[in-house]
Amino acid sequence: MKTPNQVRDRRAFLEGSLKTSAGIAIGTSLPSGWIQALAESSHQSGTKGDRILVVLQLSGGNDGLNTVIPYRNEDYQKGRPTIGFQANRVLKVHDELGLHPAMMGVEKLIDAGRFSILHGVGYAKPNRSHFESMDIWHTCSRKESRDGAGWIGRYIAGRNKKSSDAAGLHLGSEQQPAALTGRGVQVPSIASLDQFRLKIADDGILTRESMVEDRKAPPSNDKEEAGLLDFVESSTEAALEASERLSQALKHADDQTDFPKTPLGEKLRIISRLIVAGLTTQVYYVTLDGFDTHSQQAPAHESLLRQWSDALQAFVKRLEAAGEADRVLVMTFSEFGRRVAENASEGTDHGAAAPLFFAGTKLPKLEVGALPNLKDLDDGDLKFHTDFRQVYATILERWFGLPESKSILGDTYTPLHVWG
Repeated sequence: MKTPNQVRDRRAFLEGSLKTSAGIAIGTSLPSGWIQALAESSHQSGTKGDRILVVLQLSGGNDGLNTVIPYRNEDYQKGRPTIGFQANRVLKVHDELGLHPAMMGVEKLIDAGRFSILHGVGYAKPNRSHFESMDIWHTCSRKESRDGAGWIGRYIAGRNKKSSDAAGLHLGSEQQPAALTGRGVQVPSIASLDQFRLKIADDGILTRESMVEDRKAPPSNDKEEAGLLDFVESSTEAALEASERLSQALKHADDQTDFPKTPLGEKLRIISRLIVAGLTTQVYYVTLDGFDTHSQQAPAHESLLRQWSDALQAFVKRLEAAGEADRVLVMTFSEFGRRVAENASEGTDHGAAAPLFFAGTKLPKLEVGALPNLKDLDDGDLKFHTDFRQVYATILERWFGLPESKSILGDTYTPLHVWG
């Protein structure tokens, strides 16, 4: 049996981190007063049949003008004599707009009515720092008024439904996006599923038996400490249950071969398997990095757009075949666009407004809003006409069905007419 000091050491260790060497990490920073709220929310999630959001983050600042291309616009051609696309190279959407030639997967989604382009998305007084701008997108606020919670984290924290599945799931080895953080929120980050087992740092494999052993230790007289241990046990149980559910969902071999063998293709393939297997997780989050194309943009941008486009088309196709696509919406965004004019290194520098994209089966409108005026610029950048928080309000109110989104977004934003 452990001594009281050993128990306290273990509590301190658990308070500091709940991590896995094989890929699951659940942050447990616990300011005073949060313990009960966290414990009560440790099983929050949705139910089978609820609508699902997949967030696909293009990190680095995607060049929107070479993604959705105004190929007949003379200001576009004048500003990009080297990296611009002529009419004979684009995948034509209509007489004025085309797609980057690498985006054949998205072209198929458009032909099937499974894709929407939301033009001119951004925010007032744009910040051109990668980190600060991304934080603004994640938290819906600037640094001076930030409370540390992300918009998805706030949404998850406000739900009352219970499940052994996590309400949100982040797939990737990068730091968990701030959008997923929130009071009482635990969102696992899964870096790898190759060796799927729950571990806690160097303390060995965490099992139910070791937790039971901890419970045999003398009770603490410190109410805060006792409450913390209760939470750690509760949250660890939830993590174990989530681990087991994920393992069960992925235990059978995947016979689907349509996904491209790329990092993003693998992430979306895993998400499709979890959805088809019946997990009740409502929000999935993945990242594709590398869009900071200051020099020699063409080859890198082509490769990234092909990876995104092909993986996205395979994902929607897989869900349609399984009868799950009607309840899944994919949102693709980047922290800002690029400047209209190319630079001297055949690349583009940090800009402002850019297109945002939806993919799914319930998208009757190909375009929402108009392409910003390429003559009316803000210090060389496209001006936004749609605040990104309007997009979030559309998701929260029109997709998830919340009566209002002000409590999550910090203000009232008018939802967009994406679905008619």
